[in-house]
Amino acid sequence: MSKDLITDDAADAADAAYLALCARDARFDGRLFVGVTSTGIYCRPICRVRTPRRENCRFFDTCAQAEAAAFRPCLKCRPEIAPGWSMMDSSHSLADRATLLIEQAVQHGSSSGLPALPALPALPALPALPALPAFTTLTALAARLGVTDRHLRRIFQARHGVAPHDYLSTQRLLLAKQLLTDTSMPVSQVALASGFTSLRRFNAAFAQRYRLNPTQLRTPSAAAAAKPSSLRLAWRPPYDVEAMVGHFDRRTVAGVETVDAASLSMRRTLAWPHEGMLLHGWLALRFDPVHCQVLLQTSDNLNPVLGAVMQRVRHALDLDADSASIDPTLARLPLPLRPGHRLPGCFDGFEAAVRVVLGQQITVKAARTMLQRLVDRLGEPVQTPFAELTRLFPTAQAVAAADPATIGLLGIVRQRVRALQALATEVAAGRIILERGAPLASTVQALLALPGIGPWSAQLIAMRALAWPDAWPASDIGLMVALGSRDPKHITHLAEDWRPWRAYALMRLWHAVETKEMA
Repeated sequence: MSKDLITDDAADAADAAYLALCARDARFDGRLFVGVTSTGIYCRPICRVRTPRRENCRFFDTCAQAEAAAFRPCLKCRPEIAPGWSMMDSSHSLADRATLLIEQAVQHGSSSGLPALPALPALPALPALPALPAFTTLTALAARLGVTDRHLRRIFQARHGVAPHDYLSTQRLLLAKQLLTDTSMPVSQVALASGFTSLRRFNAAFAQRYRLNPTQLRTPSAAAAAKPSSLRLAWRPPYDVEAMVGHFDRRTVAGVETVDAASLSMRRTLAWPHEGMLLHGWLALRFDPVHCQVLLQTSDNLNPVLGAVMQRVRHALDLDADSASIDPTLARLPLPLRPGHRLPGCFDGFEAAVRVVLGQQITVKAARTMLQRLVDRLGEPVQTPFAELTRLFPTAQAVAAADPATIGLLGIVRQRVRALQALATEVAAGRIILERGAPLASTVQALLALPGIGPWSAQLIAMRALAWPDAWPASDIGLMVALGSRDPKHITHLAEDWRPWRAYALMRLWHAVETKEMA
């Protein structure tokens, strides 16, 4: 779809977009926005207001394009909660990489031109800072991507239809709009959390772009300060909620997380570095299949990093994937198709890597036992309103600094202890970044250079932490059981037909084995 569908060359595409709007087709949610010239408002295609006349509609691929054309977001369908574009949908072009870095900067509450959080002091008790965009200007962002700022500006404009700074401004204001609508955070905190350096600038930008005062978006429920922050995160249907919840349920670690499959809900503890401090808190989420959304609540002390937490939840639950692109590939598997099967991510990259390392050559149940012992010994206690949530997952610093003999007493073999501590040392030092958007090739190479981490582990870590959709651990026992072969080369040959979604195929095959679907 072109970047502005109203051009003569895209007349057919615009007609198709209007049909999707008339049908309120949720498959186009987040991929299509309609600006209505008679009202000056832009909506999601699922908006339940009366369908506008065709001649009054302009169609856009992104919110930034609609706002650049002077449309303001609808207060009913709320474009800010629409599902976004995932790494799986992208061709991994330079412009898409720049987009991801800008979005990460906004979600982490940075406040300079093209921002980044300040570095944390080197305190042994703090975990390594997540892979935040290490840039403060467009020039620095371009340098990180290995191009000139002029070239970046040109390709970004061609790819997204707006300049990088315009895209940044839209993302900041949309984050602020969601926090104002769904939480009880003071307006001043919302301004800072969404990247504005002062309340005055925030109010001015809001009035200029949306022609509203920020307080006009407050609702009675948002004003109830006693309630925890509650946010809505949408997905495009179909979505196999049962499979996603089941995956996390079979891997829960007591004290850190809990899953209620009956109510489609999950809770867990979470720690997040922010301005030299480590914020300890919790999150609770519940799937709402009827409205194609996840309802997210967090503890109030995570309010300063709510944007980052929301982004991490979207990654963990793969909310931005487009099943319409993936399901045709999964239909080629020797299994019945389950529409909307997703790729579980992680809430913390280091935690995901530890789970992989401890899961080498043992069952899921045995790996849970090892993880439980590690959490009980090295996880920091935390207070929550939930009796079942009592500990944080061990930090990279804690694992790196632990006595190897102490870890060995937990029943973890020496080779695994060595691998865990080598991994923890590299993550704590910031030499390995385990987060969506980290460079794939160099990260996998760095993982393979560590003792005790081979191709199987590196592939699975890249799949869970980096959201790599084509990861393929050919020597996996579950794959061998599902595909009836003990030959990794033969298994890899079979998987050629499932590119570039082999990781999704892996999860579908795992699900079949774990639920005895193939028995």
